[in-house]
Amino acid sequence: MADLISDGNTKVAFATSIANIFAPTAAELTAATDWTTRLTPDGLKTDPSTADVDTSSLASTFTTNQPGRRSYTVELTFKRGSTTTEDNPYTTLTYGATGYLVVRRGTSYTTAFATGDKVEVYPVAAGEPQNVAPAANEVSKFTSSMKVTSDPATRATVA
Repeated sequence: MADLISDGNTKVAFATSIANIFAPTAAELTAATDWTTRLTPDGLKTDPSTADVDTSSLASTFTTNQPGRRSYTVELTFKRGSTTTEDNPYTTLTYGATGYLVVRRGTSYTTAFATGDKVEVYPVAAGEPQNVAPAANEVSKFTSSMKVTSDPATRATVA
């Protein structure tokens, strides 16, 4: 058995519309804008969080919990580009811009979306973009904090 390598095997796209996030079509995902090559190597964060619901009682001598509400922190860090195409994430992700962040893991990013692929689909609205402070020997970058606007489909199958 071998370890699953993430280098080059994650694809990130932004779609303006998806009819069913639990079963997006290959055509919808192919029409999405592929931002994989514009993201920095550590620029994809889709971190889930689950709140605790205290189920203890007055008689309890141990605090018990059940899983409560879920939420996601989604943050993307992009390289700025010198052409319109390269700078598409910056011009697209203005404050309040909405769409669907689609992430596919474990398959080469160069492979087109296909029926049967497992993907994550996050309905999002962009926060205010933040330019990353310049630094020596680095490209210009910006970060987009994205607000997840409804329950995401983190284990969707492409139809």
